[in-house]
Amino acid sequence: MSSDGPQPTEYVVARLRPHARVLFWPSLGLVGICAATGYFGGRFDVAWQNYVVLGAAVALIVLLWLVPVLIWLGKRYVITSRRLVVRKGLFVRTRQELLHSRGYDLTVRKNSVQSAFRSGDVLINTGLDRPLVLWDVPSADLVQSTLHDLMESNLNSVAQRRQHEQSVGHTDTTPWGDDRVI
Repeated sequence: MSSDGPQPTEYVVARLRPHARVLFWPSLGLVGICAATGYFGGRFDVAWQNYVVLGAAVALIVLLWLVPVLIWLGKRYVITSRRLVVRKGLFVRTRQELLHSRGYDLTVRKNSVQSAFRSGDVLINTGLDRPLVLWDVPSADLVQSTLHDLMESNLNSVAQRRQHEQSVGHTDTTPWGDDRVI
């Protein structure tokens, strides 16, 4: 606990996932698989052939629809007043945190499809090996400006705290070159 008084509370600014348009093709595939199963299911005279059609439909639904939906649900970005939290995975979870007070560079990268949907990739360069990427975030420009504002306010509060700590001064230390004994 610091002696400066209570720390400001942390609050959630935004909760984000990658843009939902990545689910368009899997959903279209689900409709097609269901239509084909409805058309071909029960048409064969031998029962095992009908079961093969049903089993193939279930396997295709799992591979072409359920897996992409679970991957999409497994990525989550949470922006709070103090940090950025990136969570990935459903079974093996990875969590990365980045404090706004550390300072970082932000870049928004968009391709033509992302520009049409006003989304983009937000690259966060922290000075480490490779940048942290928020993939295909909706309203990428708004996310970038929000992160800039949060970073600036956190840097200002850290600077004010350091200035306050330096101005308080410590009475139990002696400066170098002082001949007096306390």
